[in-house]
Amino acid sequence: MSVLKINKNNFENEIMKSNKMVLLDFYADWCGPCRMVSPLVDEIAEENPQYLVGKINVDEEAELAQAFGVASIPTLVVMKDGKVISQSAGARPKSQIIAMLY
Repeated sequence: MSVLKINKNNFENEIMKSNKMVLLDFYADWCGPCRMVSPLVDEIAEENPQYLVGKINVDEEAELAQAFGVASIPTLVVMKDGKVISQSAGARPKSQIIAMLY
């Protein structure tokens, strides 16, 4: 499954109503560590169709970033049934990102 570009218009339907576990990547185009994490998130989305994976550009979606208390990027958030179950800031290796989903 490909990565969804999440914004305030599709957040409610795509994320909050999802039956799947959700991985959200809060990023910015100018952020070096974000550019390191982004291809890992893409790989996880391709290899794990059981998860819904979305990316949120904090420059374009400041309201969503604020709602999740994103203070530094990249921030990865795992949600289940509309609730945050795990959140981490900073670049992580793929194995640690996958571990957040279990």
